[in-house]
Amino acid sequence: MDSNGKIGGENLMFIERIKKDIEESAAVKNLILNDMPTIGLINEIAEECINTLNKGGKVIFCGNGGSFADAQHLSAEFTGKYAFDRGALASIALGTNSSSLSAIGNDYGYENVFSREIEAVAKSEDILIGITTSGNSKNILKAVEVAKSMNIKTYIFTGNLGGEIQSKAKCL
Repeated sequence: MDSNGKIGGENLMFIERIKKDIEESAAVKNLILNDMPTIGLINEIAEECINTLNKGGKVIFCGNGGSFADAQHLSAEFTGKYAFDRGALASIALGTNSSSLSAIGNDYGYENVFSREIEAVAKSEDILIGITTSGNSKNILKAVEVAKSMNIKTYIFTGNLGGEIQSKAKCL
C-alpha cells in the first residue's frame, strides 16, 4: 500500500504471477489425472453419493470459511441442476442456519456446531462430506465422529493429506 492508501502502483505487473498460478493449477490437474488411486477415490465418492440418494438418503456437506462456501456451493449443485435439467437431489450444507450456528456455538462450543446438526437431521442412509484445508478443524473432526457413530459414511476433501482427520475418514 502506498502513502495514499492505494494498493499497487503504476509499474505493478501481475502477468507473471497470473501465468505462474495457471501453470501450477494445470500441473496439479495433470498429477491428479495420472494418479489412479485418487481417480478411484473420486469415483468411489460419486458412487456412494448415487447409492445414498437412491436409498432415500441425502448428501450432507460441512466446512469452515472458504470451505463453508464450497460446502454450500456443492449442496446447491445437488438441489439445483448442475450440468443438466433433472430432479432435485437431497442435499444440505450444515451451518447455513445462522441462528442455530450461533446458538449451538454459544451453548455447546464451536467444535459442536456441525455434530449437533448431524444429530438432529442425519440418518444412517446419509453421507457426510467434510471440507477442511488443514485436516485439523475441531468441528469437522467432531462431525465425523458423530456421523460415524450413527453409521453414516464419511469422506473428507482436504488440501493437506495429513492432519488429524486422515485417521478418522477417507481423505481426498
